[in-house]
Amino acid sequence: MASARLLCLSYARAASSSKALGRAGWRNVCTSPSRLQGCMSAWVIDQYGTNGVLKYTEEISIPTVSSPQEVMIKVHAASLNPLDVSMRGGYGAKLLKLRRDPLSVMDSDSEFPLILGRDVSGVVVDCGSEVTHFAPGDEVWAAVPPWKQGSLAEFVTLTEYEVSHKPKLLSHTEAASIPYVANTALSALVNAGGLCRDSASNKRVLITGGSGGVGTFTIQLLKAWGANVTVTCSQNAEGLVRGLGADEVVDYTAGDAAEQLEMMEKFDVILDSVGGETEQWVMGKLKPWSGAKYVTLVTPLLHNTDSMGLLDGAFRAVFTLNSKVTQNMISSGIFYRWGFYAPDGPALDEVSKLVDEGKILPVVEAQFPFTQVPQAFQKLEEGHARGKTVVRVAEEDDRQAEELVQNSRTETAESEQEVPKTAKQH
Repeated sequence: MASARLLCLSYARAASSSKALGRAGWRNVCTSPSRLQGCMSAWVIDQYGTNGVLKYTEEISIPTVSSPQEVMIKVHAASLNPLDVSMRGGYGAKLLKLRRDPLSVMDSDSEFPLILGRDVSGVVVDCGSEVTHFAPGDEVWAAVPPWKQGSLAEFVTLTEYEVSHKPKLLSHTEAASIPYVANTALSALVNAGGLCRDSASNKRVLITGGSGGVGTFTIQLLKAWGANVTVTCSQNAEGLVRGLGADEVVDYTAGDAAEQLEMMEKFDVILDSVGGETEQWVMGKLKPWSGAKYVTLVTPLLHNTDSMGLLDGAFRAVFTLNSKVTQNMISSGIFYRWGFYAPDGPALDEVSKLVDEGKILPVVEAQFPFTQVPQAFQKLEEGHARGKTVVRVAEEDDRQAEELVQNSRTETAESEQEVPKTAKQH
């Protein structure tokens, strides 16, 4: 387990050299009395487009606790997901605007400025009157719903049902790499795939595109549940996914992945994070007439509503889904499902336990200071992810906590090595 942890953490240090560039021009809201009156620093977009639309500002209003169930969090670290890149370009704009404000369909009010960032790890600073699970000072993590202002800011406000206590063994930087992919994977596997801790044992599961954020988390979760996991990825990611527990790895760069999978026993569940042509051939790898399920994270819903409008786009998406459900059920008895992210703080509570038990490790490929958010987006856009890209928002405040976590790990590793060393001497 210690070697696997070192494997994962080596990715977290890949971009640590950026630390030397410092944080010039950025001030912490807690050390600036004039800004305590209502403004914070954040990265925002005022229009949709490429990386150039990202803008740093210190004039965004600090979010307040506006309902009895809300929690206000001081952000220590955030992480980026492919969805952030897509949203920067306008993906899902129409439906997400409607979700933010149902009355927006009647007017032309702008949704800008928007703050991106779907993962947060930080400390609670304020709570609504009906919040029962958290108090100021609690270290927490959460996945920020796409229809809410994101975590690339000094503060974020969420409902307590979207928040969970952070794993004790992780720093904020590490913790920020997990929540959004965890909520996405759990929603897909449990709600759509019918798997859970009690039903996944010995089930054969295929994950396509297994080296990204969702894939690296899902491998570990399924192994903790006792499943047999096969992953498709490129050759240079094989060591990573095997280190996380994958039983079989198919290198799609070494030949036709479909042909390689044809030599294997068929699967009970497929989680497809690639989509496109992959969906066409991967369906044949499921066990026919046995309740097998295909779950894709690549759905046309938001693309359709963007291009066709809310009503026509939603109708087309529902028609497409129903057609594929019927076709696959009639032809081979396979359940065809769409998987979506769903905010779920209690689910993160369970993930936190698995992390503290050493069954799930953070996989951080790169990390950047708050001053280099555009560079973090650029890194993510390069593709071929090997885990997550994290942004250190409250870097100075997080450093002491990071050192405490590392010291705790060192003590644990030394105690684990003590017995083998003694045995070797005898």
